[in-house]
Formats: sequence, C-alpha cells, structure tokens
Amino acid sequence: MVEETTCAIVGGGPAGMVLGLLLARAGVQVTLMEKHGDFLRDFRGDTVHPTTMRLLDELGLWEPFAALPFTEVRTAKLESDGRSVTYVDFERLRQPHPFVAMVPQWDLLNLLADAAKAEPGFSLRMNTEVTGLLWEDGRVAGVRYRGPDGPGELRAELTVACDGRWSVTRQAAGLKAREYPVRFDVWWFRLPHKEDTEYSFLPRLGPGKGLAVIPRERYFQIANLGPKGIDAQLRARGIDAFRRDVEELLPDMPESVAALQSMDDVKHLDVHVNRLRRWHTDGLLCIGDAAHAMSPLGGVGINLAIQDAVAAATLLAEPLRRHRVGVRELAAVHRRRVFPTVVTQLVQQLLHRMLLGPLLRGADPTPPAALLGLMKRLPWLSAVPAYFVGVGVRPEHAPDFARRAPGSAG
Repeated sequence: MVEETTCAIVGGGPAGMVLGLLLARAGVQVTLMEKHGDFLRDFRGDTVHPTTMRLLDELGLWEPFAALPFTEVRTAKLESDGRSVTYVDFERLRQPHPFVAMVPQWDLLNLLADAAKAEPGFSLRMNTEVTGLLWEDGRVAGVRYRGPDGPGELRAELTVACDGRWSVTRQAAGLKAREYPVRFDVWWFRLPHKEDTEYSFLPRLGPGKGLAVIPRERYFQIANLGPKGIDAQLRARGIDAFRRDVEELLPDMPESVAALQSMDDVKHLDVHVNRLRRWHTDGLLCIGDAAHAMSPLGGVGINLAIQDAVAAATLLAEPLRRHRVGVRELAAVHRRRVFPTVVTQLVQQLLHRMLLGPLLRGADPTPPAALLGLMKRLPWLSAVPAYFVGVGVRPEHAPDFARRAPGSAG
C-alpha cells in the first residue's frame, strides 16, 4: 500500500515544526518525519528572538511558552579598564517582548509539536529517518524512509527539506551549496553559576582567544572561539590545559571552571557558512539550515529558519490546498527569503574579518576607547545590533489562517 500526504516535511527542528504547524492550521495534510525519538539535543540553538516570541503571540502560544523555564537576556556589555558599556540593548526595540529568551530547544519543539498535533491534518513520525527521494518524470514525488517498522515510501505533492546543514534531502536532490570561508570554530561547554547572576551576554576576550558567556537558568553556556582545525590538538592537550585557558579569561570564576571534568564535556562545532544558489527543484523546497548554514554569531540561524518557515507557509498554503504547487510557487519562497539571508551572511562575514580574524591572530582584544566613548555618549546606538540580532532583515508575521486567540491554541 502506497502512503500519501500533501506535504512531507523532513526534520523536526524549529523550521520544520513551525512550517508543519502553520500548514496544518491552513487545512493542509502534513506529515513531518524526525529521525530521532525525542528532541533532547545539547548545545542546539537555544535562543528565541523577539520576532519569534511575537510569532508565538500571534499563534496564541505565548501563555504555554511563558510557562517554560527560560532566562531573559536584555543587554550585552563590554568591559574595559573597569568600565562596563552596553553595546546591545534589546529593550530599545519596539517589540512586545524586547529580550532574547534562552530556552532549551527541546521545550520549544515539544510546545510546537503539541500545538501541531491538535490539528487534524498533522502527523508527526518520530524515529523515522529519510534515506532518499522518490522521483517521477524528473520531479520529486516523495521520500524513502526507515522507521520503527522498517523501510517505507511516502508520496507527497511537496517535500520540504528542514533537515539542517548536512541535509540528506538536499544532497539526494543534487542541490549544491556555495561555501564561504570561515576561519574559526566553536567549542561549547557549561559552567555552573550562582542564582543571583545578572542575565547579560558578556564576551571575554584575550589575545588569540575569546569566550562568549551566555547566561542560563542554572549555568553559563560558554562558546569558546578558536582557529578552525585545532580540535584534535585541543583534545590532545587535555582538560587541565583547557581549564587554564578558560581561567585566563574567567579569573573571577575559578570554582565554576573547576567543574569541567573532561574534554567529553566540551562539544566541538565545525562552523560552516554556505547558501544554496537555488533553494528548490520541482517538488522539493529547502529552508533553514538546509538552504543556508549561518555563522553562530548572534545566534540568528534559528531566527532565520523560523522566518523561512513562516514565509513558506504564507506563500504555499493556498497552492497546497488547491493541489497546484509548481516551480513558480517554490521560486517565490526563494525570492522572498534570499535577500534577508544574503544581507545577514554579509554582515556576519564582515564581523568575521573585522573582529574575529584579528582577535584569533593575536591582536589586542581591548575595545577601542573611542568606540566605548561613543557608545557611552550615544547609548541609542545599542539599538542597531539589537535590531540586527533580535528582529533581523524582513521579519515575517503569522498569516491570518494560522492566528489564534490567547488560550485557544492546541
């Protein structure tokens, strides 16, 4: 027996889950396939931006989201010569929720999944890994998969690849991404902190190294920045040497740093920045990291992925309801979202060259006194990076068909 659906979504990350929820609310039959049995993954994008929280408002999901455990990051500060200067201030944004929420991604995904499963046309298949595509007359006609009951095939009028930067679906379709040079990687780890810790993003910089200290409810999430290609060398030096490197940048946290027990506590992120020249082929659309891998700077990748999903649902819901989705409709999604993607990647590449490049080459990490003085005299300038990170280029709103009153969703 051949299984059929209107829209098959590959990957249950933020892009896939938002797209599935919105299309299901439009009355489209949706089948979402996630290869894992749950959403419990460490060091995923745990940032929820002001525009994403506004979207949750529009979807009637703010109340269940607000009940989740999260911390609010409202500012980012630089410290130099005993002075502290706010260079990112989300509270200056004209948004209903002017902060970045640090929430475990599995909590957000479970919330979205519960809301989607309340829609009659939505089906979520966990432990189901897509292994290839079905083709018919040169067009993608669905997916091959391996699930709890063995291999199977699902025919679909549209397949949407939301399976991340190493997308199997994209590869099977033969869509090629252009890679942009990146000369740094990130090593993630956690350090405990006291309950009265201020929730402000705080970079700690030294010659040839840098840490991004991200406050969470019971711990700091730390991003250690270093030159690309040194992971094996870092691990060969061992945990004692790694702790010493961290202590140099966090001299006020010796007890927390001592909590690092082994290099197994340190997770390596191989940073890639790329973008598909074309996000679609007949019968298939790529969005989120499957279409464009972003730098971790600013944590904007998750925001762009969700905005892609909203745009795709807005533009494709009616064609899917009419069972008439062709290349023209898929190209419209690409046209809508490629501009914000390109602009964001260009800004990230500029920051790589101007800030991270010199830092990792051993340049003096002290912020220029003139810059600190300017931010002190003109504090409204802190709204500019806040807008770039928290709102971004061409933010999307929930389409009317997906909106619900507070308390009525799910």
